Amino acid sequence: MLHSMTGFARQAAESPVGTLTWELRTVNHRFLDVQFRLPDELRPKEAEFRQQVATCLKRGKIECSLHFHHAISAAAELKLDHELVRQIRAKIEELTGLLPETQAVDPIDVLRWPGVISEAEVETESLFEEAGRLLDEALAALGKMRASEGRRIAEMLESRCAGIMAVSETVRARMPDVLAAVRTRQQERIDKLDVEADPARLETELALVAQKLDIDEELDRLESHISEIRDVITSDEPVGRRLDFLAQELNREANTLGSKSADTETTKAAVELKVLIEQMREQIQNVE
Repeated sequence: MLHSMTGFARQAAESPVGTLTWELRTVNHRFLDVQFRLPDELRPKEAEFRQQVATCLKRGKIECSLHFHHAISAAAELKLDHELVRQIRAKIEELTGLLPETQAVDPIDVLRWPGVISEAEVETESLFEEAGRLLDEALAALGKMRASEGRRIAEMLESRCAGIMAVSETVRARMPDVLAAVRTRQQERIDKLDVEADPARLETELALVAQKLDIDEELDRLESHISEIRDVITSDEPVGRRLDFLAQELNREANTLGSKSADTETTKAAVELKVLIEQMREQIQNVE
């Protein structure tokens, strides 16, 4: 089953110490590029989170943001920095001596001073375990979205594969008529010259022309690549790079087919093939 490299997932959970929220965003990328934005309490755990992501995702640029909001409750322990309060008091007294008319300082204003009040430290290991469990849920949700998008891409690729096969079969069926027309044109040119051509030499020349215009090999390879693409898109492994390579090979065969074209219909078929292949390549860029 194909997986798209594009997706989004958001998972949140409440814990006694606060609310944890993971947000995962993924876009296409040649390799696996994982970027984290973590709260201060969990930055030392980035390596473990990175390993979790790498276990589930093999390719793409992934932005992983973890938000942590401390719980606010009556039971929450607040710490008062007594030394800092004493320093603030000394400065207030010093200022009052310089400016006697200064009004008394409200204690609430002192509590608002940065660092005077601090929350109790969060127990990191339990928070990490909860964040890890939540990350697994977010990755699972992201995987479902990427798989759903992958099914859509697979349907589109199958549609283009069918189109390419139809064009190939049409061109193959027309080749005897094309070669017969080439033979007729060559004979007409000889007749206009009003010369007696050596039948054996004529047959040799016509055989060489037919060999140059023969596209059976290109059509065989084209159909072989389509068969492989159909096998690949049913695989459970990451196949984006393989599909990209096969699309390049399809394009090469389409170019060769165009260069060997002996009539306008074959040229049009080569152009149609290139359009279908380009449509495939645009979607393949999003496959993991």
